[in-house]
Amino acid sequence: MDKLAELKHGLEETWHSLGEGWRQLRERASEALTRFTPINRSRSALEDGTSPPTLASNWGLLAGDLYEDGDQVVVRLEVPGMVKEDLNLEVRGDALIIRGEKRIEQEQGNGRYRVRQCTFGSFRRTFQLPAPVIAEKARARCSNGVLRIELPKEERARGRRVEVRSG
Repeated sequence: MDKLAELKHGLEETWHSLGEGWRQLRERASEALTRFTPINRSRSALEDGTSPPTLASNWGLLAGDLYEDGDQVVVRLEVPGMVKEDLNLEVRGDALIIRGEKRIEQEQGNGRYRVRQCTFGSFRRTFQLPAPVIAEKARARCSNGVLRIELPKEERARGRRVEVRSG
């Protein structure tokens, strides 16, 4: 009976570990999960196989980071295959809104797709900013598939060091 109890305990620990792993994955990926609205394609292009079929809803991951230091908020977003002309940024209130369009890059030839995991179309991502920023002084650059946005904090959000004097 001891072996059966050990086995049961081991299975419970494994199940708990798997559940915790999935919870953490969902938590981390939930913000990166982005809906891509497929670009309209002509029906004839879909039927003759020159354009891959698109699903009614296309979901993909656009991984990003947001961090702040004393003077600025920095957002990094992975946007593989995109260039600056594909992106539109806007600060609205306490949010940074990133819109873009990822275009289909199709291989030329007679083959057909068997696996299609890359997402294409227009998207919108919103990052809640942790502090008020000066939108007019924001800087953004796109290099090697990474969009980096630097947003200077407003003076009142920067905080100040207070010196302690003796006496």
